[in-house]
Amino acid sequence: MPHGILVVAEQMDGKFRKVTYEITSQGRRMADAAGEPLTAAVVGAGVESIAGQLASFGADKVLVVDDPGLAEGTPESYAAAIFQVIKANEPKIVLFGATVQGKDLAPRLAARLDAGLAMDCTEIRLEGDRLVAVRPIFGGKVLAEVAVESSPKLAAIRPNVVEIEENLKEGQIEKMDVELPAAQTQLIEKRVEPSGQVDLTEADTVVSGGRGMGGADFSIIEELARSLGGAVGASRSAVDEGWRPHSDQVGQTGKVVTPSLYIACGISGAIQHLAGMASSKYIVAINKDPEAPIFKKADYGIVDDLYKVVPAITAEVKKLKE
Repeated sequence: MPHGILVVAEQMDGKFRKVTYEITSQGRRMADAAGEPLTAAVVGAGVESIAGQLASFGADKVLVVDDPGLAEGTPESYAAAIFQVIKANEPKIVLFGATVQGKDLAPRLAARLDAGLAMDCTEIRLEGDRLVAVRPIFGGKVLAEVAVESSPKLAAIRPNVVEIEENLKEGQIEKMDVELPAAQTQLIEKRVEPSGQVDLTEADTVVSGGRGMGGADFSIIEELARSLGGAVGASRSAVDEGWRPHSDQVGQTGKVVTPSLYIACGISGAIQHLAGMASSKYIVAINKDPEAPIFKKADYGIVDDLYKVVPAITAEVKKLKE
C-alpha cells in the first residue's frame, strides 16, 4: 500500500539548493496534516555526507543513493535511480522543485510510473486522498486549480513560493543501491556560474535589464543587484542582442522567477516576459515610456531614464547599509 510523502532533494557540488529546504518543509507540513511519514531522497555522487542536514527540515528518514555513475548528472541516470527509489518505497506523494532539473526529471518519472503530475505549482495541499495544486497557465494570466488522483501523485513546486521552516526530526539515514542504465548521453561541457553569484530562480531580489539598456554594459544593473544581495536577469530582447547569456533570461522561453522584489529596467513588458516574473511579490518598473505595458503590472513605476534612476537607487541602498 502506498504510504508517506517523498521529497526529491536537489544538490549541486555537495550543497543542497534552497528549493530542497522549501519542498522538504512543505512536505513536512503535508505529512503532519495527513499523519504520514516524510522521506527525503538524496541522489548523486559524494552526497552521503550532506544527507543528514534534511533532518533539520522535517525528514523522518533520508534515503541516500550515492553512486559514482551519477557524477555527471545525466537525466536518464538520475531518473532511473529515483524511479527505483519510488518503486522500492511506494510513497503516496512525490515532491520535486520546479527547477531546470526538476522540470526534466518529474515528467520522465510521471511517464514511467503512469502517474499524474502537477507542474510548476505555486500552492499545494491535500484534500482527503487528492493532491490539489494551484499552477499558473496562459503566461500567468490564469491560476488553475488541479487535482491529482493517481498513485503515486507527483508535483513540482516553484522555487520561492513556500516557506522554509526548521522542524528537527530523527532523519534516519538509509543507504540504497540502484542499477543504473548504460549512458545514452555524454557530458561534453560543464559551465559553472561564478562563485558567490546568487542563482536567478532562487534569488529574493532580481534586477533585470531589457532593450532600454541600449547595449551590453549592464554594470549599473549588476551594481544594484549586488547592493541588494540579488541576481541579474534580462529580457529576451537583451539576450537576443547578445548582451546577456540565455541563462539570465526571464520569461516564457527563459526562467520563471518569484522573488520578493523584481526591478525591471528598460523592459517594455511583453506578455512573454511577464510570464516569467508576474508572480513576484513586488514589481518595480523603470522606463522612459509612460505607455510601456510593464507599468500595468508594476506595483511601483518610475517614468525616467534608467541611467539616472538606477545609480540613484543604488546610492540610497548603500547609504542605508552604512
